[in-house]
Amino acid sequence: MKTKVLFIINPVAGGRKKDRLPGLIKQHLDLQKFEPVFMFTQSVNHAYKMALGAIRSYEMVVAVGGDGTVNEAGSALVNTGLALGIIPCGSGNGLARFMGIPMDTVKAITNLNDYHTQLIDGGKLNGKWFFNMAGMGFDAHISEVFSHQKGRGFGAYFTSSIKEIARYKAQSYQITIDGQSYEREAFMLSFANSSQYGNNAHVAPYASVQDGLLDVCIIKPFPLYRFPEMGLRMFTKTSEGSKYVEIIKGKQIEVRRTGPGPVHLDGEPQIAGPDADIIIEPQVLKVIAGSGYHA
Repeated sequence: MKTKVLFIINPVAGGRKKDRLPGLIKQHLDLQKFEPVFMFTQSVNHAYKMALGAIRSYEMVVAVGGDGTVNEAGSALVNTGLALGIIPCGSGNGLARFMGIPMDTVKAITNLNDYHTQLIDGGKLNGKWFFNMAGMGFDAHISEVFSHQKGRGFGAYFTSSIKEIARYKAQSYQITIDGQSYEREAFMLSFANSSQYGNNAHVAPYASVQDGLLDVCIIKPFPLYRFPEMGLRMFTKTSEGSKYVEIIKGKQIEVRRTGPGPVHLDGEPQIAGPDADIIIEPQVLKVIAGSGYHA
């Protein structure tokens, strides 16, 4: 019996057209093993609904898009035992990069044929799942700004960051991590399941999606002229060596800030209240990793 696979394709992810993808998938997927079905998302949360509806009829779901599409599909598949495949087509593709999934579309398709599965942890912020990274502060602010722009891709994201960084003000946070309290002035807070935001920018170089912990990354206010250095540290996996970066591992995190504002879950923004509760749940999602990935 062939494995029935639902490919959930986000047509706007990464700013690239996807109309030829079904043909490409049929060309490179092992059709002796798999029976593919294709559906295109039409709105926010559509991938979640599609994946939820696939649980009874399919044995595997593949998210074709960025971290937001992966988040929606993964949120539906938590604790179901169905495998989630990824064909990365987004602006950052943080989880796919971390798990060794090829960025080349054809190679990502053929990677599915190997069916190298891994169970990964999932984080929750105020009850909503994230699998790569969640945060508040500057990166959440940029996610909010970016969501209203027509342009997609890394270039548009980087341009937004440059425009906003000079006028963004750090905030005060009361943070409790596994019962230990901290008061910090922070440019941003990231709750890292994997090590990177995407595009190989590693904010938490030693994070793991399989250790049952989140890396709470506190980026302290820094002079604007140090911005290139901060960026370079992320791309060289040396962020923890900066005096402006503090990383604390934990399982249960509470954050209190002065008022409501944006947060992001795997790069997708939403407005949240002043309080946030963040937890990690071990081994909740089966993901098809790159063939060279090992915990």
